[in-house]
Amino acid sequence: PDVGKSTLFNALTETQAAQAANYPFCTIEPNVGEVGVPDPRLDKLAAIASSAKIIPTQLGFVDIAGLVKGASKGEGLGNQFLGNIREVDAIVHVLRCFENDDIQHVANKVDPLADAETVETELLLADLESLEKRVPNLVKRGQQGDKESKIAASVLSQALDLLRDGKPARLTQPKDEEEARVFAQAQLITAKPILYVCNVNEEDAAKGNALSEQVFGKAKAEGANAVVVSAAIEAELVGMPEEDRMEFLSELGLTETGLARVIRAGYDLLHLITFFTVGPKEARAWTVEKGAKAPQAAGVIHSDFERGFIRAETIAYDDYVALGGEAGARDAGKLRQEGKEYVVQDGDVLHFK
Repeated sequence: PDVGKSTLFNALTETQAAQAANYPFCTIEPNVGEVGVPDPRLDKLAAIASSAKIIPTQLGFVDIAGLVKGASKGEGLGNQFLGNIREVDAIVHVLRCFENDDIQHVANKVDPLADAETVETELLLADLESLEKRVPNLVKRGQQGDKESKIAASVLSQALDLLRDGKPARLTQPKDEEEARVFAQAQLITAKPILYVCNVNEEDAAKGNALSEQVFGKAKAEGANAVVVSAAIEAELVGMPEEDRMEFLSELGLTETGLARVIRAGYDLLHLITFFTVGPKEARAWTVEKGAKAPQAAGVIHSDFERGFIRAETIAYDDYVALGGEAGARDAGKLRQEGKEYVVQDGDVLHFK
C-alpha cells in the first residue's frame, strides 16, 4: 500500500478512474485501463501515407490493491487480490523509492527491497498452498494411467520443489511443449514475468537514487527488468498540452515520460512485437507475439483473415520510409509476397490477401 500504484495507473490511463488516496486499501476493486503503446514509427508511416486516422496498439493495465504481510492467509484483502493477479500476463511491481513524511508507509520505513520481499513471500505462499493441494492428486491420477495428469504432476512437482526452497515458479524448466502448455495453464502467480517500477521524487526522475539502484541490482540478479518513474511528475503531465509536456520534461532532464518507458518495458516483457497496416483511411499498429507467422497476424485483425489467408504483401518499415511508401517500395522490388510460413518481423508493414 501507499507506494504510488493508483497515481501511476491514473497517469497511465489519463483518467481519475483509480481513486488515489493516502491510506491502505483505498483500491479494492481492480481498475482496468487500456493504454496506447507509444511508437513514433506509426506517426511516420501515417505521414507518408497521408492516413486520416492513427490507431496505436494497446496494452491493458490492471490497478490491483497493495498486498501486505499475511495476504496469502487473507490478511488485508488478500484472497481477493491474489485472484486478480492470477488473471494477468505479467506483474508490474511498483516500489516506493522516495522519502515523504506526509505519506505513511505501512511498515513505517522506506525499504523497497523489504517491500518487494514481503509481496514475493505472499505470492510464493499462495502458489505453494495451491500446489500442495493439487500435486498429490495429479500424482495419484498419473499413476492410474491418466496421461495429462502424469505430465502435470511432472512439471508442477518441479515447481513445488522450487517454491518450498523459497524460489519463484518461473525458474521451472518444462522439458517439452506439452509440459510448457500444462505449466502455463496452472496460472501460478510466481511464474509470471516481473517488471519493477521504482517510484522516485521529482528531483530523482532523470537519474534515479540510491534506493532505485538497489532495485536495479535485484532485477539484474533475477534477470528481470526495472524502470525509474516519478508518479508525481506523471500525474502533473496529465491534461497538459503536448508542447508544454516536452518543455516540462526537458527542464527535468528527461527526453520522454516515465510512462512511455513503463509501457515499452511491459511490451518487451510479454515478448510482443508490432506490425502495421497503412492506408489513406488509417495507419494502425497491431500486436503479435514474437515468432508469430503471417496467418496468425492476419487473425489478430479478423478471424476470417486467418481462415482465408492466401499471402501477405510485406514491406519492412525501413524500406517503406526510405522509399516514400508502398508505390516506391513496389518499384524498388522491396514489396515481398510472403506465404503461410513467414515469421512476422517487428515493424513489418503488411497487407493481407
